[in-house]
Amino acid sequence: MDGLKNHVKGSLQIRLSLWLSSAIVSVALIAGMVAFFSAFNEAHELQDDTLRQVAALFNRHVLTVPPAGNSGIGADSDPESRVFVQVLSTTLLSNPNNGINPTLALPQNLHDGLQTVRVNNETYRVLVRTIGGGERFAVAQDTAVRDEIARDSALRTTMPFLVLVPILLLVMTYLIRKIFKPISALSTGIDQRSEQELHPIAPEPFPAEIRPFVGAINRLLGRVEQSMVAQRRFIADAAHELRSPLTALSLQAERLADTEMSADAHERLRTLRQGIERSRTLLDQMLALARAQTSGMTSNTTVSVREVYRHVLEDLMPLAELKGIDIGVVSDSDTHVPVNEVDLITLVKNLVDNAVRYTPSGGRVDLSVLATKDEVTLVVEDNGPGIPEAERERVFDPFYRVLGSNEIGSGLGLSIVQAISARVGAKVSLGYANDQSKSGLRAMVTFPLREIRLQNRQRSRL
Repeated sequence: MDGLKNHVKGSLQIRLSLWLSSAIVSVALIAGMVAFFSAFNEAHELQDDTLRQVAALFNRHVLTVPPAGNSGIGADSDPESRVFVQVLSTTLLSNPNNGINPTLALPQNLHDGLQTVRVNNETYRVLVRTIGGGERFAVAQDTAVRDEIARDSALRTTMPFLVLVPILLLVMTYLIRKIFKPISALSTGIDQRSEQELHPIAPEPFPAEIRPFVGAINRLLGRVEQSMVAQRRFIADAAHELRSPLTALSLQAERLADTEMSADAHERLRTLRQGIERSRTLLDQMLALARAQTSGMTSNTTVSVREVYRHVLEDLMPLAELKGIDIGVVSDSDTHVPVNEVDLITLVKNLVDNAVRYTPSGGRVDLSVLATKDEVTLVVEDNGPGIPEAERERVFDPFYRVLGSNEIGSGLGLSIVQAISARVGAKVSLGYANDQSKSGLRAMVTFPLREIRLQNRQRSRL
């Protein structure tokens, strides 16, 4: 119950619908009650006019008043339209055995005009008139019948309210949803953006009341983009600045290795050179991550996956041979993807580099491609230890490395893969290469071709 209340309080659309529905129903109830009682009273007035018209017929046209014991109606007449007409001086009831309908036992002291009289536990509306000869007669009608006719007439008057109010509520609900649809679309569009898509929102499709809010979001996106650009520029500049002294240190270490020194000094120098090499690798990956997180250029051409695989294998084959790893492409098919070539090479190279580094010596790394009409999937498999399911979300964070791994690395490889995939519209998924033994790693990058082409066209327009 509390959740429902919080949902109602937090939703402007629901609150607006409830308030408008309450207002419509309240107004409809008041209008219906007024219409009902107005129609009810008007029906009574019309019935009184009927009594006056009947009396006028006898008065103006000198019609013969029904004799004593005659109520002035036929045996087959409609009870709802029954009107009693009788001489008021005749109050005795006729003999029930003479075949004549009984008259009403009206009091003799009734005054002229309309009045309500109770006779034999029944109520009648009676009009008393005195004609030219001084004779008085009465025109009467059962009030129960009158009330039933008036009530039916009043209900028919209120029937449009009963029909139109639900229709009005449905129309109101539809209009409110239609009016709020641009806001829902705005929310969905922003929620589906990646962290790299910081381009402004077009305010034209939205109503004037929403455009200031859209403008505020655009200004916030602009500030966030400036902050991220400054951060990436700082990382790139820092990496560039550090590459020169590291290169100088590497050259000095190489020169130092040519001098005569003890075995212990050579061992320490080897450790120093390894540290320098790791630092250079880390700087290269930081630069690659900064480039991957920057909105790259759109690609109007397609790239051959087989050519990208060949380029990556040429670069990483020495590392694989050093560990005795069997690496190669296991699929014969080739396909093309509409992605920037540099981005695709960087993405595949980081996946394969991770696979080679974390696969034990003598292991195996396989590259393949799966292509359908709508998507292309790049697959990199190894028979290493794999990544536990609980760690598969964290490994995409920068500098995060799985505990227990003895391989030296920076923890940026999968972060670069994720950044490039998010920017080009691809999806990265990790799983076990062997589900039964829970071992090995299968990294798959799926490119939805239609969405990528559409995204490239939109970026070209921008």
